[in-house]
Amino acid sequence: MTIPAERPVPSREDSARHSPGEAPLPLLFLIGDTGGGHRSAAQAVAQALGHAYPGRFAPVIHDALRGPGAPLMLRWQTALYGPGIRLTPWLWGLLFRGFSSPRVLRWYQQTLFRPVNRSVARAVAAHRPVVIAAFHGFTAGPAVRARDRTVPGAPVVTVITDLASAHLAWRDPAVDRIVAPSAQVARSCAEDGMPEGHYLEIGLPVAAEFASAPAVEVERLALRRSLGLAGRPFLVVLTGGAEGSGGLYRRAAAVLRHLDDVEVAVICGRNRVLQRRLGRLAARADGRLVVRGFVSNMADWLRCADVVVGKAGPSTIAEATCCAAPLVLTSCVPGNEDGNADMVVSVGAGRYAPRLRDLVAEVDRLRRDPAALAAMRAASASLRRPEAAAEIASLLALLAGVPGPVAGGGSAPAAQPFGHLSPGLPGYRPSRQVGSAGARPAA
Repeated sequence: MTIPAERPVPSREDSARHSPGEAPLPLLFLIGDTGGGHRSAAQAVAQALGHAYPGRFAPVIHDALRGPGAPLMLRWQTALYGPGIRLTPWLWGLLFRGFSSPRVLRWYQQTLFRPVNRSVARAVAAHRPVVIAAFHGFTAGPAVRARDRTVPGAPVVTVITDLASAHLAWRDPAVDRIVAPSAQVARSCAEDGMPEGHYLEIGLPVAAEFASAPAVEVERLALRRSLGLAGRPFLVVLTGGAEGSGGLYRRAAAVLRHLDDVEVAVICGRNRVLQRRLGRLAARADGRLVVRGFVSNMADWLRCADVVVGKAGPSTIAEATCCAAPLVLTSCVPGNEDGNADMVVSVGAGRYAPRLRDLVAEVDRLRRDPAALAAMRAASASLRRPEAAAEIASLLALLAGVPGPVAGGGSAPAAQPFGHLSPGLPGYRPSRQVGSAGARPAA
């Protein structure tokens, strides 16, 4: 699902149980299109809100770093992320670790990244949200400051979209709640001195299409036919996230060269140069290589794969494990992807193979050992958190003062997963009272 910036996210059920005289409550989701994970997480939560609370909320996804309203210098800085992690990942790692110092981070936020404050403030003033959710670490602090000036009382929630490690910018204690994607990140929040209840370990939100039950063999074969694949007995799907990073060309070529009965599909994201290069390789691969750009049916590709190969990106791991796909991880972005591969390997859901010969050997081993492949698939399924988006949606609704979704179409609200977050807790500041439909916080 693609959602235009600066427009309320629609739901196909908008009119199902929505009173005509009741205005939907505005929510503001702040992202930065540095990689695709921030936007996809925000879209997943918006989708879950539309499903559970039809017509009740009007979430707007605002790219505060690269969107049309962002200052030119800010857009220029953040546009370097994609080329940076592809061409000079070591430099990105140095910057990431350098800005992990509180003093250096504070300097950076007050100088080079100061325009984020202006970008976020404009969005808050334009939409006057009842809840603000920051899906990018560098938007959390600016969201709190803009809230205090424009919509005092509106809760600010940070939804961390890194997986095993989270930069200091994500863990700003000034927000009202922090959603942690893993036990590792929750532990970092605790070590920062945050009180229990200020951070919640929920998981990384993924879209509803990834949340269905993992496919069995007959379903995987049917999916492959629907995707136009050749039907060879073993399918390797390579993905490098939205930026198409991780040396996908070399890895695809190595698998094709050494394993002649394996079919390879490469999802290039928005990396058009990679897509063109692989297209030329596909022309001489005897039908064993399928190349796609940015796809809207990624769940189908993951669900039908025998093995998913790629860098240890948080969204790739979260989506692949929801589909119970075995993983062979080949690289990681230094800093924000540290620990992701260890998380996967430690439970047996995948292997780490940074060298080409390691990758070829691992794929060869798995195609020859169905029992090992099945064990890896089961371990991958053990990491799945398909309910994360729905739980975050419930949290945002609770903070907005909206009763829980109706269960089974009845008249009574369904049980809230966050009933312990009562108005008596520090940081719980509902922007409207239950029963005052459509009310907004005072300016």
